[in-house]
Amino acid sequence: MLVAEDGPVLVEGPVELELPDGSVVRSERRVVAVCTCRRSAIYPLCDTSHRRRRRRTT
Repeated sequence: MLVAEDGPVLVEGPVELELPDGSVVRSERRVVAVCTCRRSAIYPLCDTSHRRRRRRTT
């Protein structure tokens, strides 16, 4: 498993994810990007929506 800063969690596939409502999402890909920002239109899988988020400057 690989976690990128401000990005998805990359998991070796295939994977099966059970959502809180009991539904199941499956992916047969070799590497699956799981969304951590909840902005994805295909949540729980990542569609790179996190890239459109502005970064805070300090």
